[in-house]
Amino acid sequence: MRVTVSVPATSANLGPGFDSFGLALDLCNEVTVESGAEPMVAWEGEGATELPTDGSDMVSRTIASIASRMGIEPPAFALHGVNRIPLERGLGSSSAAAVAGVVAASALFDLGWEDDRTTVFAAAAEVEGHPDNAAPAVFGGFTVALPDDFVRRLEPHPDLRPVAIVPDLRLSTVEAREALAPEVSRADAVFNAAHAALVLEAITRDPGLLAVALRDRLHEDARLRLVPEVADLMEDLRRVRVPVCVSGAGPTLLAFETDDGPDLRPVLESRPTWRVLRPGVRASGFEVARA
Repeated sequence: MRVTVSVPATSANLGPGFDSFGLALDLCNEVTVESGAEPMVAWEGEGATELPTDGSDMVSRTIASIASRMGIEPPAFALHGVNRIPLERGLGSSSAAAVAGVVAASALFDLGWEDDRTTVFAAAAEVEGHPDNAAPAVFGGFTVALPDDFVRRLEPHPDLRPVAIVPDLRLSTVEAREALAPEVSRADAVFNAAHAALVLEAITRDPGLLAVALRDRLHEDARLRLVPEVADLMEDLRRVRVPVCVSGAGPTLLAFETDDGPDLRPVLESRPTWRVLRPGVRASGFEVARA
């Protein structure tokens, strides 16, 4: 059997929605797994020269984890990945790999999970540990994920135009998480709750509110102190009223542009080596095809 899984990039948190909000982006990794083939792992695209090829990658480990959970002896398989999501940039590359592994395992072992996205989400979130990224990768659109595996998908406004600004540096999720304060003040908690409510309105009904809504006091400042060049860019963008937030754990920034809004290009000209991606919002999550 040959199964190909396509999984979108994701941007989590979206400012005040710490560890709960997620947006699917139309930038997808593709993983093809073929059982009965000569065992091998190969990669193309992002991270092709650095990702492991010995079966210790996230996709292979996820397949092995599902097999162990179900008491199944996994067959030998060949794995080929085409990666378009930058690694360690806050765009959900690890969650995409976990989702791909869960769906591939379901197809290989004939579990039928690919027809039950809630099960795929729960399994991927357990393997990778970040439900805020797993949710949009599975369901697409804009999602709110709760710690108890409850997910609500909301339809993003059709005028949303995300811009991922990817710096030429990396920030691991572990390092970014360790920078966070163990406690926050009541004032900061209230600030984030109010702005998170406004993000829901902005993403689904009125993108014009994004410049006001995308503010945070729980995680962004701590993470940006690790990457001062990115902090400077965020300040420059906000100075000209561009809606912007840290994408996931960073260091990528996610901005939003409109036809009549401020122009990002003059600000970005001072960072010529940084990538600027305009992937659009992805309405659907993963897709799977068998052969």
